[in-house]
Amino acid sequence: MFKRINPVLIICFLCYGFTGATVIVTGVVLGDLAKYFGLPAAEMGMIFTWLNSGILLATTANIFLLKKTGAKKQFIFMGVLLLLALWLLFADHDLTRFSFGMLLLGVSSGITMSVGTSLIANMYEGRMRASRLLLTDSFFSMAGTLFPMLAGYILVRNQPWQWIYAAIIAMGVVIILLSLVANFAAAVKKPAVAAAATTGVTRGEKWGPGVYLISTAAFAYILGQLGLMAWIPQSVMERFNVTIADAGATVGHFWTAYMVGMWCFSVILKYLRPIVVLIPQTALSSLLIYLSITSDNFEVANYALIAAGFISSGIYTTLITLGTLQVRSASPSLVNFILTCGTVGTMLTFVVTGPMVGSIGVEKTLWFLNGLYAYVFVISALTTLLKSKTPAVQGSSIGH
Repeated sequence: MFKRINPVLIICFLCYGFTGATVIVTGVVLGDLAKYFGLPAAEMGMIFTWLNSGILLATTANIFLLKKTGAKKQFIFMGVLLLLALWLLFADHDLTRFSFGMLLLGVSSGITMSVGTSLIANMYEGRMRASRLLLTDSFFSMAGTLFPMLAGYILVRNQPWQWIYAAIIAMGVVIILLSLVANFAAAVKKPAVAAAATTGVTRGEKWGPGVYLISTAAFAYILGQLGLMAWIPQSVMERFNVTIADAGATVGHFWTAYMVGMWCFSVILKYLRPIVVLIPQTALSSLLIYLSITSDNFEVANYALIAAGFISSGIYTTLITLGTLQVRSASPSLVNFILTCGTVGTMLTFVVTGPMVGSIGVEKTLWFLNGLYAYVFVISALTTLLKSKTPAVQGSSIGH
């Protein structure tokens, strides 16, 4: 039975889990970090910028570097970064060292996300590629559920917050150890495509307008999703006069439904083309989020958000899949270009929404963010009108 387990696929799962734990757990420990460094929580929020800058730096660099370096070398380099990050994060009351440690942790997260996605894109084709990307992405949400629980367990017992990041780094070490024994080239059956999967793009690859449209949709989706999750709790407290715990629980319910939805859609996409699933997903998600942010009933708003989490769970990875299907053979450069656009959306979440909230208020900002979901729907529909190269992809030499 164990011989059937693909170690490279396990590495991809852990890569997304590592990124999810790094990104989501930081918000959980923000209050303790602010007390530790003696700063207001608003100022400590800058650590998100350091972390996201590192992710953006790695995914952008891998547009070019993954052509020349294999996955194994990238993971070994990540090991060096993690050791430095661990030392910096345990430095006593030094905010500069801590910030640089978060930057290195962000770079490591960017490496795992970009390499993991590129491997999946080159190991599978067509519907199976979409299914495996969704299943892999579910580990991001799973880590986002489990590691905040671990963080709460550690903090409630008055243990140092550094141990939370030590646990995350330990998962990174497992990825590195597995990569040392994994055969990445053999993960793709055809030699020519295996080389592209680990070292470079396929020669002669040309990106059509569909790739760039889908990349803008990836940017809009991530900006919309993270913006909504950032400001919905405040909106819920203002509209329904509930406690911060109840308002925060709505976001927790969203991510739980998101994780379950990924598992379900990973099965559905084995039998349906990505675009067939993406169009109704984006349409229904837009409507459900609109219902959630405009309803005057707390239960309706909560359940609408849960449903939106379930329905929208596959949008981002399906967009990546759809982007890879616009060319004959998906390259690391193409995958990392789409990922970078999504990461820019992450970077600009508070840069865009913060001034908007101050200028037009929370509710109108949520309407704008809801409109970004509608934009993704429009792009999904428009992509079907463009010349598709899906038949060529399905007939290519990408191994299953």
